[in-house]
Amino acid sequence: MLKAVIDARTELAALNTACRLIPNPEIITATIPLREAQASTEIENIVTTNDELFRAEWSVDLSPSPATKEALRYRDALRRGIALLEERPVSEKVALEVCSTLQGSPALVRSQPGTFIGDPVAGTRRYTPPEGLEVIQRHLSAWERFLYSDHGLDPLVLMAVAHYQFEAIHPFYDGNGRTGRILNILLLLQEKVLDLPVLYLSGPIVDAKSEYYRLLNAVTADGSWEEWILFMVRAVEQSARSTSMLIDALSSLKSRTTETIRDLGIAPAAELAELLFIQPYIRIKDVVDKGLAQRQTASGWLSALVEAGVLDELKAGRSKVFLNVAAIEALTQR
Repeated sequence: MLKAVIDARTELAALNTACRLIPNPEIITATIPLREAQASTEIENIVTTNDELFRAEWSVDLSPSPATKEALRYRDALRRGIALLEERPVSEKVALEVCSTLQGSPALVRSQPGTFIGDPVAGTRRYTPPEGLEVIQRHLSAWERFLYSDHGLDPLVLMAVAHYQFEAIHPFYDGNGRTGRILNILLLLQEKVLDLPVLYLSGPIVDAKSEYYRLLNAVTADGSWEEWILFMVRAVEQSARSTSMLIDALSSLKSRTTETIRDLGIAPAAELAELLFIQPYIRIKDVVDKGLAQRQTASGWLSALVEAGVLDELKAGRSKVFLNVAAIEALTQR
């Protein structure tokens, strides 16, 4: 267990260093959390793709699928949770706000019986969570007290234990899994082991989804805490390493793009390249709004970058949209 925690903390430290080396963190905070949104939503069998999500985020796809809209709400819920950390710590109230944002309507703590985890079609039950409003509220209060008790746990172990506890309580009618995975990121931010909300933690989980659920159930059935904690800690290690590699790749691509822009004789090369990675789907208006150029000049720049093979030109309704090909290829790889 100790070695796994040390290895994961080492990868998190490397990720934090990679984040600090990015001149403008928005290059990664505007895009990488969308990957987490896609993967976490897929765990619940709500399936969209990273590319569909990016196209919807920057209004290239004006009629996104219901699954894509669900994933975008996950992104919104993560942002809401991060904003709430400025006001209060991770808590029952934060969980309620996060779940409400996920659902697009006020979330309610369950008060009706009949909820179970299993196959609703076959009627098979793997787990029946606590029932009754007062009972669930007591469990949530105990969960919150545990977070801030003198437990002496490493933040990664605390995250794994708290995630199981929250999923076992299953306090809401819907959105419990996604809420719990957002709380994982919030807890790591709060505990100062993660600097920015760019950890792609749901990636390893969706790739081992059956194991994730098996181990959750094994804690309930057999008290198999060690196996569960190791799974979550190793998921942190794996996701931190892969996110660091993605950030390095994006940094290298941005540097090469800056040089290409400079070679084309475009003066604000670094600023334009930065914008192309913050918004990999970009319009002429975006360049103008950023104060980099007037419309005619901005149009000429983007057309020149199409000719140079940096951008692809697309149509979205009546307007032109330019796609940063290399950035999207990097961001949509699993």
